[in-house]
Amino acid sequence: MIMSNGALLVAGTTSDAGKSVLTAGICRWLRRRGVRVAPFKAQNMSNNSAVTPDGGEIGRAQALQAAACGLVPDTRFNPVLLKPGSERSSQIVLRGKPHGFLDAADFARLGPMVADTVAESLAGLRRDFDAVICEGAGSPTEINLRHHDIVNMGLAREADMPVVIVGDIDKGGVFAHLFGTVALMSREDQALVAGFVINKFRGDVGLLRPGLDQLEGLTGRPTFGVVPWHLDLWLDAEDDVAYGRVLGRPAPPRGREWLDVAVVRLPRMSNATDAEALACEPGVRVRMTIEPSELSAADLIVLPGSKSTVDDLAWLRSRGLDAVIEEHAQAGKPLLGLCGGYQMLGRVIRDDVESRRSEVPGLGLLPVEVDFAAEKTLRRPTGTYDGVPVGGYEIHHGVDHVADGTPAMFTLPDGTGEGARLGAVSGTHWHGAFEHDDFRRAYLTEAATRAGADFTVAPGTSFAAVREGMLDLLGDLVEEHLDTAALLRVIADGAPAGLPFLPPGAPGAPSQAQGTMGR
Repeated sequence: MIMSNGALLVAGTTSDAGKSVLTAGICRWLRRRGVRVAPFKAQNMSNNSAVTPDGGEIGRAQALQAAACGLVPDTRFNPVLLKPGSERSSQIVLRGKPHGFLDAADFARLGPMVADTVAESLAGLRRDFDAVICEGAGSPTEINLRHHDIVNMGLAREADMPVVIVGDIDKGGVFAHLFGTVALMSREDQALVAGFVINKFRGDVGLLRPGLDQLEGLTGRPTFGVVPWHLDLWLDAEDDVAYGRVLGRPAPPRGREWLDVAVVRLPRMSNATDAEALACEPGVRVRMTIEPSELSAADLIVLPGSKSTVDDLAWLRSRGLDAVIEEHAQAGKPLLGLCGGYQMLGRVIRDDVESRRSEVPGLGLLPVEVDFAAEKTLRRPTGTYDGVPVGGYEIHHGVDHVADGTPAMFTLPDGTGEGARLGAVSGTHWHGAFEHDDFRRAYLTEAATRAGADFTVAPGTSFAAVREGMLDLLGDLVEEHLDTAALLRVIADGAPAGLPFLPPGAPGAPSQAQGTMGR
């Protein structure tokens, strides 16, 4: 197919409406058609991130969307990333690099500060690709933030880009959400909304038809399709990391027992997706939890990454979970710390960067001391684990100092070590290591032995194949359940002219004369 300078913004009625996965699905579908396509999210707010080959940091959802396009991660795909460290403060990552901190009270100044960066990144992608599929953030009608918007309708106005709004029917009230989203927009913003997509539907689509017809009659805009809810869409979730969540749907165990893995659901958890590769293994049950009983019963406890290591360590102690973790380790059962979780396992943490609480004691389960550096470490290392090849990516301020003679978790190509191991307790700064199949199998085999579980690792599980299968499934859902011919016209030609307006629009919503993207 011939397409030039095509673009689309996938907006949502709410957070977790399905913007990320629909964007990935559209990207995969276009790539199959021979379109050179790239993803884009002007501003993401997430502690789940990935490292680009040149050492930049972007949202993990954009890394997944890049994979859907057959591309390696690029900082242009997500030029602004906000990483919340508390209820009122976030670290700003600009063009892949840390760029200070932003308080909630100063949020309005962010748009004008980064508008040029966003515009330049998008313009560069549109020059280099046939189509750019953009993901919005939250809702496009957060009218209190509209004047400084750079990721939803402000972006669409600046780039003269058509918009599709996706609503999650599983939340209820989807017709009101879709209608109200458009009705609260100014006339200039409404003119860019080409239509709707309904997501996560269960049942007979025929039952929705009267509502779809009425929605089109009320708004003058079609629903491009109804995407069904699907069990296999669970990898790389940014929003769905609630307490008690069981990851994936693993096949039954090959041995006589399941291997139970408990991931401590920290309040400021980052890169929670590390545990997802474990959940792809037959017989491995992975649960996000804060319940002491579930931690005590687990074969393996995982302390994940954290955007605020010292604060999450204090929270851990306030709930008495530190005692449960220590008892687990003293019993000789496997315990793994990843990034911030690894730092918690050490003897002491000296932090004048994130928490600014100077020196605090760690859990003391590994002979490691950690000093926080002002400069963030961002890299994609490789090494071995007992001779088994492994790789990952690092995103951290903490610098670990491991006591002499302590075995490393990984051996680097130059012969030095990374991380630490002491009996059944181990830790590393590497994210993504479990995506390497041979290492994952070697680690789980050792963990099962230490836990005394009658568990046999399956030999053939490929995490890369599981992820590719999910991306292909997303492409299939787009192709089978959306009006792709109409969607192609919108991407290539923009929103149709002469779309009707819904009165009254939001009082005080920006007019064309007031500018967009915070300018």
